[in-house]
Amino acid sequence: MENKTENSIVELASELRWKLGDNFHDRLTESLYTDASEIASAAVEMPGKERNYTLDSKIDRIVTSKRWGFPIMIGILSIILWLTISGANLPSGMLFTLLIETLYPALKNLSESIGLAWWLDGLLIDGIYMAVAWVVSVMLPPMAIFFPLFTLLEDFGYLPRVAFNLDALFRKSGAHGKQALTMSMGWGCNAAGVVATRIIDSPRERLIAIITNNFSLCNGRWPTQILIATIFIGALVPKAFSATVASLSVIGIALLGVGFMFLTSWILSRTVLKGEVSTFTLELPPYRPPRFWQTIYTSIIDRTLIVLWRAIVFAAPAGAVIWLVSNIKLGDFTLADQLIGWLDPFGMFLGLNGIILLAYIVAIPANEIIIPTILMLTVANLNLAGFGAGDGVMFELDSTMDTANVLAAGGWTVLTGINLMLFSLLHNPCSTTIYTIYKETKSVKWTTVASILPIIMGFVVCFLVTQFWYLFS
Repeated sequence: MENKTENSIVELASELRWKLGDNFHDRLTESLYTDASEIASAAVEMPGKERNYTLDSKIDRIVTSKRWGFPIMIGILSIILWLTISGANLPSGMLFTLLIETLYPALKNLSESIGLAWWLDGLLIDGIYMAVAWVVSVMLPPMAIFFPLFTLLEDFGYLPRVAFNLDALFRKSGAHGKQALTMSMGWGCNAAGVVATRIIDSPRERLIAIITNNFSLCNGRWPTQILIATIFIGALVPKAFSATVASLSVIGIALLGVGFMFLTSWILSRTVLKGEVSTFTLELPPYRPPRFWQTIYTSIIDRTLIVLWRAIVFAAPAGAVIWLVSNIKLGDFTLADQLIGWLDPFGMFLGLNGIILLAYIVAIPANEIIIPTILMLTVANLNLAGFGAGDGVMFELDSTMDTANVLAAGGWTVLTGINLMLFSLLHNPCSTTIYTIYKETKSVKWTTVASILPIIMGFVVCFLVTQFWYLFS
């Protein structure tokens, strides 16, 4: 085999010599120098000589410049998030109508017609089915929009420019420049952001990216942020400015998450994950038309559906737990009432309440069901009439005003709203992300750190905000 390969190389060399003539060495060297000169003239700016810019280099002069790079980057990512949030409203509403308003009553009628025991009916339909239906209707549309858009930017060649713009900031924090890409992916889904850290070669820096990805505000937390900001932050200003102020506060929370990512990366890189920042050559590939249909197919199959399936697997038992704690009685009170009573002093200490803490415990599989769980627990705990379909049945209200009234009945204030927005940013990852972290790290230790560290920071931040609130109010 080796002799055959050597003979092929000799034959190829002989053919080149025959084609180029006796001076083929000189002509080959001349060709290499010519190519090198063309590359240098395109890449190096010589004094007194006008540089011959290609279209790619002209674009790069703008999108990677110190003046325009960051505004363009923030603008593009903001447009993607806006398209994701606003574009998901219609399909989410359609799925909600199908799965919850149509199929849920049909299942209840079927259960009644076959004489299913009330507890089995509640556990399977009010608990498990409702949680799964809610996750699918709220989670699927945003992911089906965000991931294809994000992948199209990747195919187009823009995402490496994002990493180029943020590389210096990440290196100063002891992290890797490619973490900019995993951070951006985390805005769609933290589990997908954790998987995306595979592009980082350094195990130490990849671990930093995994631990800090939860600070990217995933699409499951955007609805909570928008609703609470509309009710509590927007109400602080005249109605004409309420929408703008509420939107700016949500953007501020997202940027605060980026700040916590840099801070935590800096702390980790100088303590338990100390080490030298690796150097890497960041290749800026040429811009090219995205492969539209291939991108849509790949992003939906490889990212959206896989992440959704994991969320469903964890949401089903969560729905069962939510129904059980709301219906199992210990004496005159349900288990949920007992837990709320135990958690309430600590929750009030943090500027939250026991209902919020319990919601984040039982709804850990998916951030999408936090608000429905909070509303259900509030109505059940206070015995409010006219809301929901019963204990353990999650629900949302069409009217923002009705939602505000239910929360106000639960003793919510502006401080509660602000702290919930902060705690929504700084709390443990969802079950899907925790499972993905373990799959990627194969370490119980680092999975525990990635799960516990954010919630400790959330407790500290909420406590400090509460103390400052009472000090200056």
